[in-house]
Amino acid sequence: MLMQKFGFRVLAATALCFSLGACVDPAMTGGTAAPAVKTADLPKTAQVIEGVYAAKADTQFNVPAVPVEKVPPQFQRQTVAFETDQPVGTIIINPGAKQLYLVTGKNKAVRYGIAVGKAGFQWSGEALITDRKTWPTWTPPEEMIARKPELEKWKEGQPGGPTNPLGARALYLTTNGIDYGYRIHGTPEWNSIGKNASSGCIRMINQDVMDLFDRVPNGTKVVVLNADGSMPKGLTLPPPQPKKLVASPKPAPSPLAPATPAAPVVEAAAIVVPKPAVMPVPVVTMGAAAPAPAAAPAPIVTCAVALVDGVCPVN
Repeated sequence: MLMQKFGFRVLAATALCFSLGACVDPAMTGGTAAPAVKTADLPKTAQVIEGVYAAKADTQFNVPAVPVEKVPPQFQRQTVAFETDQPVGTIIINPGAKQLYLVTGKNKAVRYGIAVGKAGFQWSGEALITDRKTWPTWTPPEEMIARKPELEKWKEGQPGGPTNPLGARALYLTTNGIDYGYRIHGTPEWNSIGKNASSGCIRMINQDVMDLFDRVPNGTKVVVLNADGSMPKGLTLPPPQPKKLVASPKPAPSPLAPATPAAPVVEAAAIVVPKPAVMPVPVVTMGAAAPAPAAAPAPIVTCAVALVDGVCPVN
């Protein structure tokens, strides 16, 4: 009877393991179980880990040294006491404090300084690391190219290298099998650590992301806390960014047909029509009447004989 009960419990436990395994999408874990996080080389007490920001030779490129004296102590890699109920190997990101924790034991973690999303690009929630790349190619999304047209030259991807924005390593995050474009990656701009500087990705000093890359495998759980430091209750994404309107350029004049200069505008002079002069009324002066011509004197008649009643009888 005792053996029957024991056999039933073993069978039930085996069935439970298969049912839990069916709840995990293999694509979310890379098809392999996540090995334990590497912690053997970490100090046992809380302290800044010395000498980690020296120049470092890598397989493809050399990583330059970081002037550690210019990095605030709270953003330098160190082991710390960290109270959490998350299992060993979990990454917990506190955007408000600009710090990333890798849980290494009960209430212990290694802490790294980070840069997070600028205003309007913050997000919170849980994700899994589903891909890991060394010296990754960076391809700006269309929305970023719309905001920064100078990135058009990298629309097909910027090859990995010391000046690549993704730095020496990149850990690719997905939530429920969906890639929202978020990464944990290095940066050549070490002086951006501790600031709101990215478009939502988590930036790390190159030496730090190389260290984290070597400690965590695909399938690692990543928790991004809310802005107030509380645990997220779901995935919260930033609102879509408005697209920048680009004014259409004015067409340039054809070189074969030079523009004709505009004729000067000449104001027409007002035409003044002179009024006709008023002629004075002619004054007619009446002269004295011409005297009548004097009557010719009567001819003197000479009569040779004596006049008869005063008349010459000869005529």
